[in-house]
Amino acid sequence: MSDTVVTVLAIFLAAILMFIFPLMSTSDRTDDITTQAVESATTDFVDEIRSTGKITQDSYDNFVQTISSTGNSYEVEMEVQVLDDNPGKKVTEAEYTKVGENYYYSEYTTQILDEINSDAGAMYLKQGDMVTVSVKNTNRTIGTILRDFFYSVTGNNSATVTASHSGIVNVNGR
Repeated sequence: MSDTVVTVLAIFLAAILMFIFPLMSTSDRTDDITTQAVESATTDFVDEIRSTGKITQDSYDNFVQTISSTGNSYEVEMEVQVLDDNPGKKVTEAEYTKVGENYYYSEYTTQILDEINSDAGAMYLKQGDMVTVSVKNTNRTIGTILRDFFYSVTGNNSATVTASHSGIVNVNGR
């Protein structure tokens, strides 16, 4: 009887080693490749905004289509910190024409999407504005499902595929 139990355990262990761990390893590599693709697309999108000075509906749609082609669903968060020049003048001994302090105010994803969906068709930025785009997956990947099953890791905030990129706009958009 004990030989039968040992044989069953050996077969079970062999099945895990031959099938489950390679499947987990492959799914983790898939998540890594997907993360690299999303990071690359996010970087390209932000760099396009920085070099053109505008966010258009076409460029946003292309970005969303590119990251969605990985087979996951994503939440895209954008923030534009608009440079608000203070027109006041500060008089100092060194520079009497120096402009006052500059302040930034932020516009977020819904405001940006409303503006690019309006009649203007784009959000025009000026030199010195800052753009930040963050992406995270909203679905559970196969790697996440297997990891949660075998390691008993639980939690809803475990986004596997994430990317973020930001930069300062180099040109005026108009």
